Amino acid sequence: MSLIAQTFAELKAQNKTALITFITAGDPAPNLTVPLMHAMVAGGANILELGVPFSDPMAEGPVIQRACERALAQGVGIMDVFAMVAEFRKTNQHTPVVLMGYANPIERIGAARFIAESQKAGADGAIVVDYPPEECEEFSAAMRAAGLDLIFLLAPTSTEQRIAQVAKVGGGFSYYVSLKGVTGAGNIDTVEVAERLKAIRQHVPLPIGVGFGIRDGATARAVAEVADAVVIGSRIIQEIENVGAEQAVAAVETFVAGIRSALDA
Repeated sequence: MSLIAQTFAELKAQNKTALITFITAGDPAPNLTVPLMHAMVAGGANILELGVPFSDPMAEGPVIQRACERALAQGVGIMDVFAMVAEFRKTNQHTPVVLMGYANPIERIGAARFIAESQKAGADGAIVVDYPPEECEEFSAAMRAAGLDLIFLLAPTSTEQRIAQVAKVGGGFSYYVSLKGVTGAGNIDTVEVAERLKAIRQHVPLPIGVGFGIRDGATARAVAEVADAVVIGSRIIQEIENVGAEQAVAAVETFVAGIRSALDA
């Protein structure tokens, strides 16, 4: 059982919803990434998503785009991200870390090296936004052989065929994108989300996390009624932008703790 699967199983036994939090590696400064990861765990995050900076993040709204730009301006690349995960692992071996990004950095170093470096650093899985599941059977099998989960996105527009393919090749959990748009945009229709998740569960046995548009405790709590996990990213990065680098670690821990409290209420 992967660490991600183990985490979901433990939370289910406690009747708790997983809180998955996202930051972009290297933002607002490379030396703050690991402290921010620890702060999110201290605040109550169960799984961490660490964004690999990329110049053309197609699924991201302006908030995460700015985070990528800031990280890239400081020279942060995929090998630096592996180093950050390894540093985090020196003092935390129990919180799953998922690398989230795009195909280009992986293709640049090669899939085999990406898997080897992920495993060596202590990552537990990856979300590659522009890897279609129909073309990922070999990559997914190689990830699984290395003890890593390949996690796929599902959208309001996903067909039954696509959902079935995700069920076939995906691991860890499935990430349901609650909006027809980019990260950080719009408001979630929780009734529609509930209906879509019901249909997805007919095909996908994995836990389902819901993200895009979750901005506060009330929305997180409403989503938690129907999902196995709540995913928050843009709102955390906004918090970092609002307070600045010096206060970022404390502010992020406080914000995440507020979401965790709402989920557990």
